[in-house]
Parts: sequence; C-alpha cells; structure tokens
Amino acid sequence: DVQLVESGGGLVQTGGSLRLSCEASGFRKPIGCMGWFREAPGKEREEVATRALDGTTTYTDSVKGRFTLSKDNAENTLDLQMDSLKLEDTAMYYCAADYDDCRRLSSETDFGSWGQGTQVTVSS
Repeated sequence: DVQLVESGGGLVQTGGSLRLSCEASGFRKPIGCMGWFREAPGKEREEVATRALDGTTTYTDSVKGRFTLSKDNAENTLDLQMDSLKLEDTAMYYCAADYDDCRRLSSETDFGSWGQGTQVTVSS
C-alpha cells in the first residue's frame, strides 16, 4: 500500500529551524510530484513547496529564502528544511505525492496520496 510518513515536527522559537521528513513507500512507479502543504487553525490548507521528478521545485512566496526542499532518491524521502521560522509558520504540515508531474496538478485535491501530518509550532 502507498504510504507517506512525516516526521520532524515540534516546538521551536521564532528564528529557529526545523527539518521535516517525508518517507514514501509502496509506490508502483516513480513519483511525479511530491510536496508539503500546511494548514493553520482557521485557515485553508496551502501549498508550501513541491518538487517534480525532474528536480524542479516551487515555493510559496511566504517561505522563499527560508525553506528548502531536498530529496533522497535512494531513501525515497523528501525533506523540508525550515529556517528563520516565524509565528505564522505554525501549522499542521502534510506531505503529499502523486504519480503525475507537478505541472499537471492544479490544486491539492489532485494529489492522490497524503500523510497524516506533523505539527509545527513556532513560539515567541
């Protein structure tokens, strides 16, 4: 069975760093798009960053320059390094993946697989 397992969330002070990891397993063929989304209390889920099979990455404007994706193909993991964290980064972070290329996925509903989420809390 397809599975995405996130780890690495926690509590950190503003300006600190956290590294999230998403391990994918059970996929029958190469993953076309893998990424991170987040959902803060009272807000809609938003895309944070995605990585296509060819290595192309995208970041939402609010995290550019602070967050960095990296993929370990051998381990089939996608890490999200989060630096200079802000209060507004507090959210449940979800890993998502799909066989289609990122450019063919127009919204979060197009992603076929999701993890259970990991909580990131940034305190002042």
